[in-house]
Amino acid sequence: MRRWLRGGANLLIVLLALAGIAYGGLIVSTWTVTGAKATGARLERMKASPNWRDGHFADTLRRTEPQILKASWAFFTQGSKHREPTEVPPVVHRTADEFTSPPPGGLRVTWLGHSTMLVEIDGRRVLVDPVWGERASPLSFAGPRRFYAPPLDIADLPPLDAVIISHDHYDHLDYPTILALAPLDVPFVVPLGIGAHLEHWGIAPTRITELDWWGEHLIGDLRLVATPARHFSGRSMVMADKDHTLWAGWALIGPDHRVFFSGDTAMFPGFAEIGERLGPFDLTMLESGAYNALWADVHMGPEQAVEAHRMLRGRVMLPVHWGLFDLALHSWTEPIERVLAAASKHGIAVATPRPGESIDPNAALPQTRWWPDLPWQPAEEAPVVSSGLERTAKRAEVGRLAATETP
Repeated sequence: MRRWLRGGANLLIVLLALAGIAYGGLIVSTWTVTGAKATGARLERMKASPNWRDGHFADTLRRTEPQILKASWAFFTQGSKHREPTEVPPVVHRTADEFTSPPPGGLRVTWLGHSTMLVEIDGRRVLVDPVWGERASPLSFAGPRRFYAPPLDIADLPPLDAVIISHDHYDHLDYPTILALAPLDVPFVVPLGIGAHLEHWGIAPTRITELDWWGEHLIGDLRLVATPARHFSGRSMVMADKDHTLWAGWALIGPDHRVFFSGDTAMFPGFAEIGERLGPFDLTMLESGAYNALWADVHMGPEQAVEAHRMLRGRVMLPVHWGLFDLALHSWTEPIERVLAAASKHGIAVATPRPGESIDPNAALPQTRWWPDLPWQPAEEAPVVSSGLERTAKRAEVGRLAATETP
């Protein structure tokens, strides 16, 4: 019954989307939460990007589009019985005074759930894909609802040097969170086109830097590098703005430490190039959840995330994009179980912090199994393999050889 109620709420979203189509997209386009399309000089800069083709941004590889109708039906009728926790997961509640002093070793990452992280690196603080909102949805009353309250109140955030966004989907670019951050004098560094959303929501243009893939922005002596990814974009429920903004991963490169955040992405050979050009990384924060064979060309899943970590020449892996929203058919604990199973085959160090917990890659890693022991499908039963990977095996081997040569 609970799943049908949730499905009914999602069906309402679909019906509203169809209504938007019927009225020429008027309903959807006037909702502030959906953001705004780029115009003027911003649009011209987007069109000048080598990644802009035929009126939109193109993926790194030709992708098989997600099977929306089949996936929607599966959400109603299939999937694990454990897609949501029956009890609130254990959360480490944090306060402002815990972040007044910099990390002793120069690097500390606090996982605030899903893909939201506070990265403290070489004297700088960067907030990644901040989501404090109740739902990953354009609607306040329907759509995926978070499993637990934010571990850190947004008012308790320490002074920030930058906010970075990977792409404009609702579980990464959160309208109420942007409104809460708007009064702060903090710069936003985002992929091309996302500045239109931010300006529409009250962020001053002088605080926005938009980058193409391989573009860089300096915050003092910290390099923020936008890296290629294999995904898509859009906030309109009728997909009228599909791929009209760019998506990206991020490398944060300080004088002493390097970390990588994948954003949302499928597997692609570019991970090896990122590792060669910008690695090795002390820590990789890799999308590991919300996967399915029906959309394997936009999310990579646990096993391919472990392979990406190896290609990136990472030392410690932090699985992210799991454990906060019901966005797929697998049980809510399956992503971390499959990551650990895959990582164990290669001796990869995996951090498993509770939401709100901090990790230091140079110290003892949080590795507590804080999630319940629930049924889950191993990779052999439910494989997720992205298409077009003929070059990936060769590039992966190059990355591994480079890693073995790193002092």
